[in-house]
Amino acid sequence: MKEVRFFYVPDAVSQTELPQEEAVHALRVLRLNVGDEIFLMDGKGVFFRAEVSMTSSKHCSYVIKESMPQCPAWRGHIHLAIAPTKMTERMEWMTEKATEVGFDALTFLHCQYSERKTLRTDRMERIAISSMKQSRKAWLPAVHPLMSFKDFIAQPHCGLKFICHCYDEIDRKDFFTEISREPVDDADCDVCVLIGPEGDFSLDEVKQAIGCGFVSVSLGQSRLRTETAGLSAVMMAQLARRIQSH
Repeated sequence: MKEVRFFYVPDAVSQTELPQEEAVHALRVLRLNVGDEIFLMDGKGVFFRAEVSMTSSKHCSYVIKESMPQCPAWRGHIHLAIAPTKMTERMEWMTEKATEVGFDALTFLHCQYSERKTLRTDRMERIAISSMKQSRKAWLPAVHPLMSFKDFIAQPHCGLKFICHCYDEIDRKDFFTEISREPVDDADCDVCVLIGPEGDFSLDEVKQAIGCGFVSVSLGQSRLRTETAGLSAVMMAQLARRIQSH
């Protein structure tokens, strides 16, 4: 079976050569030559069939032969906002797996009980790109810099908004049940879900989010680690919003 080679080129139509990092991989690892077929992905829903037109030590030019717009695999916009764990490897794992499943945006939160106050989002972006290529997803999730919890909940968010927490003294609905209801309109297809740090959100943070229109929810009976909760929330949103292929 002929190997299909995918490369991430954000502005594939307006460019004529692979980005340097992709070019180095194409030339030194895959050893592509003029005339070889490659596939490009712009991370915005379109694949392109292309042909290598010229190579040099660090440059790989291409000619697009066919544009292949992809059909969306889910409805609406799935946005995960999560407090990063102390060990960045756990957030890297979650970013990789959530991208494989498919979602639209990832924001990292600084909360009262956060274990980590800084995070290299460029590293997370590279992991998301790698995962997108490996799983052949047509859309690359936007990775946003770390921001304060208060600033995030104060921003306008379209669609349904949820905060997951473990406080028994605050009523919690079941997240999957809530997002599985048939959307009233297109805006209701959008989902924004908040996941706290290992020590959970503070009680005040939960109340603040509820005051800003976020619905108090639980992800089920199990007590999950932060990265597991984040991936579970994305998976549930995907299942509730997926578009059946014919």
